[in-house]
Parts: sequence; C-alpha cells; structure tokens
Amino acid sequence: MTGATESTPAPVVAGVPVMNAANALTALRLVLVPVFAASVVASAMTHAGWRMVACLIFAVASATDLVDGWIARRFALVTSVGKVADPIADKALTGAALLLLSWYDQLPWWVTAVILVRELGITALRFWVIRHGVIAASRGGKIKTALQILAITWYLWPMPAVLAAVGPWIMAAAVGVTVITGFDYVAQALRLRRPTA
Repeated sequence: MTGATESTPAPVVAGVPVMNAANALTALRLVLVPVFAASVVASAMTHAGWRMVACLIFAVASATDLVDGWIARRFALVTSVGKVADPIADKALTGAALLLLSWYDQLPWWVTAVILVRELGITALRFWVIRHGVIAASRGGKIKTALQILAITWYLWPMPAVLAAVGPWIMAAAVGVTVITGFDYVAQALRLRRPTA
C-alpha cells in the first residue's frame, strides 16, 4: 500500500543484515494477513465484535507499512529482501481485504478487480522498466494508498447506517485516484522505455 511501493526506492546498502527492524515489521505485516482474513471470515461481516477486531488488525498492519519504510530509509536498513517483501506484503493485505469485502457483498466485484489489476499491473510495469530506470515517485500514489486504507477501514468497521453510506463515496474517490495514477505510471514507464536519439 504505501511506503516504498509508491515512493522513490532507496538504494540497497551493502552489509545490512536481513534481520533488521524494518524487515521485521514487513514480516509482521505478512503474518497479520491471514490473521486479518480469519477475523473477517469469523465476522461474516455481520458480527460487530469480529468486524472491529478485523478493522483494528488491518489498521495496525497498514501502519507497519508506513513505519517500516521510514525506518529503512532513516537508519539505512534497506535490503534487497525488504524491497521485494514489502510490496508483496502490501498487495497481500490490500488484496485480501478487497476480495473478502466483495465475497461478503460489501463491495462490488468490479471495484476489487479494477484496484487489483492496477496494483498488479504497476508492479509488473516496474519490473518491465527496471533496466531503464525507476518510475518516479507520485504524490497521487500516496493519496491513492491513503484513500484505499480509509475506504477499507470504513467498510470493515460496523458503522451506523448514516455513516456507512459515506463508505462508497470514499471508495469511489479511491478508485478514481487509483485509475488516474495508474495511467500516470504507464506514461512514465513508456517514457523510460522510449529509445533516446
């Protein structure tokens, strides 16, 4: 979701141990994905208590993404393992949340499809251009991530009907920014791949 996935990748520092604080938080996020999914399943999106548990787990896991990226850059703990594991953890968390929300008829399947296709497509795009350069950071990408987290959190928490009605609007904004930034990243990738005269 955020952190390294939508910002300029920090250089890998030689000699940094794989087991460090940043990678430990990434590992924690991966571990929390099945715990989060189990909580959503236990709630069946009808049990308020389990929905709260699922929402809190999602929020904690999302927060680790912000913190692990900051720690890695601030204390020069960037590793090749971390640069691979971090986006995997992000996609796993977001993907699990969206798929489960659609499975329990809280979110239209097309919304989940659009977001996941964009996320996986941009990841593939980054690998496609990696020999030519790095896709530049995008403020829109960070806004997209924040909106996705907010929307998913809103759907998970057992809101009163009046507040629950706000959720689709937040998700609509998230989808809109997701699509727009996706086109922006495609344009950046094409510029990087364009042969120079």
